[in-house]
Amino acid sequence: MTQLRIALAQLNMTVGDIGGNCQKIASAIAKVRESNVDVVVFPEMAVTGYPPEDLLLKPDFIEAARKGLDELVPLASGITAIVGVPFASPDLYNAAAVLHNEELVEVYSKRFLPNYGVFDENRYFQSGKHSPIFNLGEVRFGVSICEDIWYPTGPPEEQASRGGAHLLINISASPYYMGKGAIRERMLSTRAVDNAAFVAYCNLVGGQDELIFEGQSVICGPQGHVLARAPQFEEHILIADIDVGLVINQRLLDPRRRKLADVDSVEGMRQVVLRLNPQYQAARDPIESRLSTPLEPLAEVLEAIVLGTHDYVRKNGFKKVVVGLSGGIDSSLTAVIAARALGNENVIGVSMPSRYSSQHSRDDARLLADNIGIEYLVIPIDGTFQAFLDMLEPQFKGTEPNVAEENIQARIRGALLMALSNKFGWMVLTTGNKSEVGVGYSTLYGDTAGGFAILKDIPKTMIYQICEHINQNSQKPVIPESVMTKPPSAELKADQKDSDSLPEYDVLDTILHKYVEENRSIEDMLALGLDRDEVVKVVKLIDKSEYKRRQSPPGIKVMTRAFGKDWRLPITNFYRPYR
Repeated sequence: MTQLRIALAQLNMTVGDIGGNCQKIASAIAKVRESNVDVVVFPEMAVTGYPPEDLLLKPDFIEAARKGLDELVPLASGITAIVGVPFASPDLYNAAAVLHNEELVEVYSKRFLPNYGVFDENRYFQSGKHSPIFNLGEVRFGVSICEDIWYPTGPPEEQASRGGAHLLINISASPYYMGKGAIRERMLSTRAVDNAAFVAYCNLVGGQDELIFEGQSVICGPQGHVLARAPQFEEHILIADIDVGLVINQRLLDPRRRKLADVDSVEGMRQVVLRLNPQYQAARDPIESRLSTPLEPLAEVLEAIVLGTHDYVRKNGFKKVVVGLSGGIDSSLTAVIAARALGNENVIGVSMPSRYSSQHSRDDARLLADNIGIEYLVIPIDGTFQAFLDMLEPQFKGTEPNVAEENIQARIRGALLMALSNKFGWMVLTTGNKSEVGVGYSTLYGDTAGGFAILKDIPKTMIYQICEHINQNSQKPVIPESVMTKPPSAELKADQKDSDSLPEYDVLDTILHKYVEENRSIEDMLALGLDRDEVVKVVKLIDKSEYKRRQSPPGIKVMTRAFGKDWRLPITNFYRPYR
């Protein structure tokens, strides 16, 4: 029998919730058993959630993970389950435990440990050295973990070319950034073609601090076609039938593939024989696999932020959030996303006008709150602002008003939002975007005060694009047109506009992208035709604002390089490329 029924269970795990995660795994095993599945696959580190970070340095955490795995072993009766788990033997490994016939029959340890970007796996794990091959009836498969399959000559290639694997299973926790799903899918398709094998890739889904995992698990055929694809940003169990006869026939036409090494003679490639459940084979009818359509770029980013907001708030034990509504585009989008993620009944918008708040901004804030149906509070701050000015008058006497007076207003607003948070248990969502965070166009302990920054990695120009996307895909405009068309302003002094202090956002975002995400030098940017004065100004602002970014709340990563784990520059730093 050359057919195999496989299930990819892309689940939303919670870091540290070993009991809850194992219950999800157990429920999924029970569910796929109803479909007579032969093999069920779970994401990387499914038992503990990913990334556990320094929890992995706690011996009791590793012991608890092993106990959780041991409780899953008896569930693998008549079915093979591949489960991601940290495994001590005796060193610590990022492992895929293969459960079969109520036994832990084998453990594959991740070979390539990423240590770049958001990854720190060399800090915790030892590299594996072996690639077992599993025989399940006439089907031969190999198992690998995430990074292992990104290399053309990695373990999957060994398993196929030297071990004769027809099916390459990869369990993964691949952090999201915009467009990564398409890049990853092209890579998986290439691995399938290069190895003349099926590739089954099971990815984690959900939010963990600043990281998002999008799911989009896939199965690729030996000619590179995507045969089944799970949806993005939601839990799903993807089930498909695989006929490895296609691989056998294709390899017969390629004499290189027929000169396979005897698996028993290849060092580190032990053969493990598993037993098919004949009842499953006999009882099932053909199944039609799901082929979900990937989202368009703006829809993809929007869904990523919605999921990240939901999981950060809920997994940290909060029910409601509070947002300062200025009538500007950033706070408007923050409130819309929060309402989508948590339900409009769990979002409170607060307007805190001062003498510099325009009437149209006040009106826009109220209209936005009405459009999305959230509770709306108005707390004027001008009396408090004046009290601060009176209090500081002896010290400020003889000086001209400047950023000090402006920032007092932002800090009053931050204090009010945190007071509401303390009193009612609401999480404060800050509203700053990547453009502002990048150049420090924010007030410490003011608009940076809060628990989570959901737009932290979204440039200002994309904020407008996402808002347009939301309005175009709603029955009626959600974000008021005047919010979209008025010049951006902090409204902390009379007739203020962001462009008074910064280059226009299309220019700023271009420089920010080149400098932060592409790691371009000033000379590189000048060679692209960018203006020297604007480039130097933006780069200076980025460099000198590191101390602010370190004190701001975490936010969702959606671009290739975000201010957070991706960006690790010293605060005290005398290197200046523009001297």
